[in-house]
Amino acid sequence: MYEVLRKKILAPRIKEMDVYVPQIAKSAKPGQFVIVIPDEKGERTPLTLVDWNRDEGWVRLVFLEVGVSTMKLGMKEPGSTLYYVAGPLGNPTHVEKFGTVVVIGGGVAIAAAYPIARAFKEVSNHVISVIGARSANLLIYEELMRSVSDELHITTDDGSKGMKGFTSDALVALLNKGLKPNLVWMVGPAPMMKACSEVTKKYRIKAIASLNPIMVCGMGMCGACRVKVGGKIRFTCYEGPEFDANEVDWDELIFRLKMYQKEELEALKLFLSKYGLGGDTHA
Repeated sequence: MYEVLRKKILAPRIKEMDVYVPQIAKSAKPGQFVIVIPDEKGERTPLTLVDWNRDEGWVRLVFLEVGVSTMKLGMKEPGSTLYYVAGPLGNPTHVEKFGTVVVIGGGVAIAAAYPIARAFKEVSNHVISVIGARSANLLIYEELMRSVSDELHITTDDGSKGMKGFTSDALVALLNKGLKPNLVWMVGPAPMMKACSEVTKKYRIKAIASLNPIMVCGMGMCGACRVKVGGKIRFTCYEGPEFDANEVDWDELIFRLKMYQKEELEALKLFLSKYGLGGDTHA
């Protein structure tokens, strides 16, 4: 159960993994996520479903090795098993023919944007995808995103590929050229989504953000995943993970994401020391 079928390195510290979980694969939908526990002492890590095969019973996950639990997950090899995988969790993305849809993905979350762009394309939307990374060597899923998009725009912070700048800059450039999207859908680091939502709010464009806050139980019992949307407290795991991007309190979300940064760094240092791995401990 929970067998790792395949693992692939996509970029430095970014890995793609197929896991055998037929019960999840047969009911998975775009926008949903799973909770993964790599071993008996591992944390509960939420990971968005990137792809799945109902007949073969596997789901595909893409993750960045940034803390102890994701590093433990990255150490798993094909043929080994995970301690537990729960899902599919969260509400699926609302997919219909809107017209023109801009799908934005940043960093490792470009992979999470892929099934969304594919779903919008399958119902005949004109899909314009914008993907961004810090540099060209960290850019993932470029060809897959191109395959499900009518247009693909790339940004890198350092200008090593595509437009130099951020995904929000590319969005502004498209809007300044006269683009009038019916929907903007985004996923990625919270600061990136905040910047993109500031653009959509200014231009009065309907926007949806897929949130991945601090999450523990994944079922709405612990309250760790709470976010403020439109002035009201919402629980991301069972009311989300998608919300109106123009209504999210991004500053509060970003603050809460940093609450345990010191403890996470200490845990990572201990883990690296225990296994003699060394390496960068700055996420």
